Amino acid sequence: MKVRNPKSRSDLKISKSDYVLEVGGGHNPHPRSNVVCDKFIDTNYHRSGDIKVRKDQKFLQADGENLPFKDKEFDYVICNQVLEHVDNPAKFMDEQMRVSKRGYLEAPSLFGEYLFPKESHRWLILEINNKVVIVEKAKFFRSLSFDFGDVFLHHLPTISIPYKMLIRSYPELFNVAIEWDNNFEYLVEPSEQEYLKYFNEYWDAKMISSQLRPRSKSAELLNAFQTFTGVFSDYFKNMLAGKK
Repeated sequence: MKVRNPKSRSDLKISKSDYVLEVGGGHNPHPRSNVVCDKFIDTNYHRSGDIKVRKDQKFLQADGENLPFKDKEFDYVICNQVLEHVDNPAKFMDEQMRVSKRGYLEAPSLFGEYLFPKESHRWLILEINNKVVIVEKAKFFRSLSFDFGDVFLHHLPTISIPYKMLIRSYPELFNVAIEWDNNFEYLVEPSEQEYLKYFNEYWDAKMISSQLRPRSKSAELLNAFQTFTGVFSDYFKNMLAGKK
């Protein structure tokens, strides 16, 4: 079942004793992963740089749709920004749930795909009614001759503290992120209009609120405080480290 929506891959409930697999660690594997696998080792088409393996991590080439591990071999599996690339999303996710007891899934949301579309992404993904809903990108995506990916992914995060606060305050604006235990619900290419309308209709206020849920005044105040302190803490740490 779905347990919660973490704010990011830095907000995961992984214990020190957990044996952790990462499927598709690419150029930025999670520091907590014990085993990292990637399908493609000779091309960066699906990632932003060369494969990186951290100290004490074991790496092997493996297809996420056919993992070479026993049932429930791992305590936790991380799948970060990979689902949108795969050939068979149902088989891919079933494999995560087969080899691990718990896990984390993160993928670009529909918002994120329009803000910074990628040619290598095959699927559009959105969480609707606590289900991960996946539809073929080619059927619904309004083709763009250009995009502003560099603005939202690189330029603004470097120069703008308010933009960093927006990302931290509303992470669901950019990514679908769920932490699950044993399994989670998903739908691939649903036929019901209650799901398809999010991909092919104009969003009304109810649909918007279902994705960007309004908070109470007290919750919004707490979120603003946590966002402010978190962003400035990161800013000063980076400044002391000599980074931008």
